[in-house]
This record gives sequence, C-alpha cells and structure tokens, in this order.
Amino acid sequence: MPARVIVLAGPSGAGKSRLAERLEQRFGWPTLRLDDFYRDHDEPGLPLISEGANAGLVDWDDPGSWSREDALTALLELCRAGSTPVPDYSISESRRVGDRRLDLRGAPVFCAEGIFAPEVVAGCAEAGMLEAAYCITQHAALTFGRRLHRDLREHRKPPLVLLRRGLALARAQRGVVARAVEAGCTVATGDAAYQQIVARWEGSDAVR
Repeated sequence: MPARVIVLAGPSGAGKSRLAERLEQRFGWPTLRLDDFYRDHDEPGLPLISEGANAGLVDWDDPGSWSREDALTALLELCRAGSTPVPDYSISESRRVGDRRLDLRGAPVFCAEGIFAPEVVAGCAEAGMLEAAYCITQHAALTFGRRLHRDLREHRKPPLVLLRRGLALARAQRGVVARAVEAGCTVATGDAAYQQIVARWEGSDAVR
C-alpha cells in the first residue's frame, strides 16, 4: 500500500479530532472523518432508541446508523490511490449535503477518526493498510463536559436532546472503550497517544 492509516477510536468528545489535528500540524497527515459516513435520517431501516426520554428517535450511537461499507471503500481508495471522494455530512440536518475530494498530497500516513472507528479496524488490518489503532479516552465527566460544549457550540441537535444523549453516553463510556479494545485498539489519552506516535514516526519517511 502506498499509504497506511492510523485509526482513532473512542467516545464522542474524548479528543480524537484534536489528536488528528495535532498530527496534521506536526507531520502533514490528512484526516478522514469517519462520522461523514452516517446515513441520512430518512433512510429506511435506521435503528431507533427503544426506551428513555429519547425513545423513538434515531439511535445515532448504533453502528446501524452508519455505513461501514462506504467508509472501508474510501479508506482502501485513499491507501491505494492517494485520493477519494468523501461525503460532507451535516450532523445538525442529519443528512449528506454534498461531496468533496480528500487528497493525501503524497503523505504515506493519514488518520481516520470517528465514534465507529472500531468497526473498520479489522478490515484495515486484513487489507494490509493499518498502521496503528488507538482508543482515545479520558475521565467520563471530562468527556461529557467537552462533548456538550462542542455540540452546543456547533448546534448539532436541540439542547435537551444533547444533554440526554450526553448523560447516556457517559454511562456507556466504559463499554465503548471495551469494544474498541476488543477490536484491537490501544487505549490512551490524547496526549499519551500523541507522544507515542511522535516518538515512533518523528524523522521517519512517514513525515510528508
């Protein structure tokens, strides 16, 4: 493979995007946003929340609300060809609003981050394009606060929905991390993962 991918998994708000940004600033590695492969809100067969205050709404934390096949196709095309068309997904509108082309610009390593990142680890490894896989995590209370601040700032959903979802995600965080570990991810804080990656790749051919 001309290029390989570092998969960044972990709970929503744990710092995956921030880590990817730091690596792009340091090494010039682009990032594939796996959350852009969500399905449109009106697509038939989407999983629904079955209980609680948000019962009846689409369960956006269920992998069934996301297209693993499209994400893996894009990952493989990036590794083989160095560029691929990817969707622009509006979380506030819960639908794809356009497309763009992601170009690695010659970088032999890139990051792929998102809450469903564990779903692609095995496929990336089988295709020979996996460089590393991390589960980024921190204390659940800190993740909750950062996630709520981000989601309110970006107007992702109505505030009450965001609050209820945030509380549910805080309770589920331990399970999210456990599933990422089962998929083959190494658990680390964003800072620890950054230090490990820099120590491994600084001065190597992976620097653009």
